[in-house]
Amino acid sequence: MEKTEVQHQVHLDSTTELLSGDLAEALSRSGLDNHLQKWIEDIKALNNSELHQVVVDLQDLKAHFGGTTNPDLQLVRKLLHRMGTNTDRAAVFADGNTQPRVTKLSEALLAAAKQLGQDDANTAADDLKADSASK
Repeated sequence: MEKTEVQHQVHLDSTTELLSGDLAEALSRSGLDNHLQKWIEDIKALNNSELHQVVVDLQDLKAHFGGTTNPDLQLVRKLLHRMGTNTDRAAVFADGNTQPRVTKLSEALLAAAKQLGQDDANTAADDLKADSASK
């Protein structure tokens, strides 16, 4: 069954709400794996190569949470920050009432990243440099 625009908007709203609350509680909540999988499927369904890195980061985040009970918060922070930056860039591809929701999601991702790494608040450029250096 194909999702409607309203269903995508509801999913964006619920993801933003999840990230805007107590992040430590959200990360430990059951159902996070399903939430991340739905988000991955939604983005893949858009079939937009500009969103590839967001999908990769979501898959990394899902795999990380699925494989540990003690997540590496610096890794999570890095992924959330990069997803926030890339989601903000992707907002231009959204239409109508979806666009402000994508922008709010980007803001929530960046705020969640900041919540996890206030002592190590790298910019997106710093993250990109670190990623390039590790390859």
